[in-house]
Amino acid sequence: MHAKKLYKVTFLHLGKCYEVYARHVDTSPLWGFTEVGELVFEPAGSGLLVDPTEERLREEFADTRVLHLPMQSIVRIEEVDRKGALVIREASDGQKVTPFPLPSKPR
Repeated sequence: MHAKKLYKVTFLHLGKCYEVYARHVDTSPLWGFTEVGELVFEPAGSGLLVDPTEERLREEFADTRVLHLPMQSIVRIEEVDRKGALVIREASDGQKVTPFPLPSKPR
């Protein structure tokens, strides 16, 4: 049977760098956005240790069916074989990440 694809999506949000896993990534019908759906979390209570980052993300995105992320907030999208740890870190923790430039405001 053909396994569904798994994507690791890294994006910037409110000064933090998020890494989440999803089964669906596509262009959004909203201009300038990328659609990220079917977020992947470990089943609740599936292990002896509880990952506080995963619990925080599970709560934050509990009622989310699809994320529409602004194109300039996405750092990277990777197709991966297996899910790793979910991450939330400071966006400026030594990384050389430059957000996509925004057009200048009209005068």
